[in-house]
Amino acid sequence: MKKLTKILCAAMAVMMTFALSACSGGDSIPVIGINQYGEHPSLDNCREGFLQGLEEAGLVEGEDFTVDYQNAGFDDTIAGDIASSFSANNVALMCGIATNSAVACYAAAEDKDIPVIFTAVSDPVQAKLDSGNITGTSDKLPVEAQLDLIRSIQPDAVTIGIIYTTSEPNSVSTIAEYEAHASDYGFTIDAVGITAQSEVTQAVDTLINRGVDCFSNLTDNTVVGVLASILEKTNDAGIPVYGSEVEQVKSGCVASAGIDYVALGRQTGAMAAKILKGEATASEIPYETISEYGIYINSEALAALSLTLPDEVAEKAIESADA
Repeated sequence: MKKLTKILCAAMAVMMTFALSACSGGDSIPVIGINQYGEHPSLDNCREGFLQGLEEAGLVEGEDFTVDYQNAGFDDTIAGDIASSFSANNVALMCGIATNSAVACYAAAEDKDIPVIFTAVSDPVQAKLDSGNITGTSDKLPVEAQLDLIRSIQPDAVTIGIIYTTSEPNSVSTIAEYEAHASDYGFTIDAVGITAQSEVTQAVDTLINRGVDCFSNLTDNTVVGVLASILEKTNDAGIPVYGSEVEQVKSGCVASAGIDYVALGRQTGAMAAKILKGEATASEIPYETISEYGIYINSEALAALSLTLPDEVAEKAIESADA
């Protein structure tokens, strides 16, 4: 049944894209094809910010561009089908939201030299998205800031559990960064790799049974897509989970040294506007990494686990429980 559902989703995505193309066949308004790897708040915020960035640059949707938005449902095959349909329809620009969709767009666009812009890609170099007619924004995590935050809140913690997708280049490189810096803050990392979303809850059980002191999430879409299930298990076990951005904290993680994905999307939209206006080609614009991060906390989640926020953290923290 799941396989049939995925096939139907892919077919519908392609049919919708062709239908939109047919309806606007005589229209000279450039089409931006947005290929979003899946729907969850962080990626949705990227898309929202992207459109805001275009608007802030003076471009009006419906006059200066139209949008063909497609959701891949966290499925690589569907992401590839969407990108191929964008290429077949000769969109003016492809936007890949998250690494898997960005990689799919670049592969589909390369032969026709359609410009591609990406966002929510932690490591563009590792994903091989750092050269060609492509640019975008990286959501590289402030790993050391996260380790410092965890140490501040849990001074006696030793082991941090992390679940990651083994086929996700961003996650693999971020795990390496965690392992490189963990000892500087007195931690060890216990990382469990998964290959499918169905394996996440079993990975949570494995880490709980191994006695980790807390979990730290990455911006791994396969894992974040089932955050509610993760939190249900960790809350029952009395183990805190630290998010990688504000939406995860809103959902119940205790805290995060993370980024604002709406701001990241706006930054990406401003870059896309330059391409659409003819001010620069994608290949002429180096990819950018967001440099600012915030300390987000969920006081309710902290209190439920009897965790106290140190004064030096509380002074700069942004309450996100009911944001």
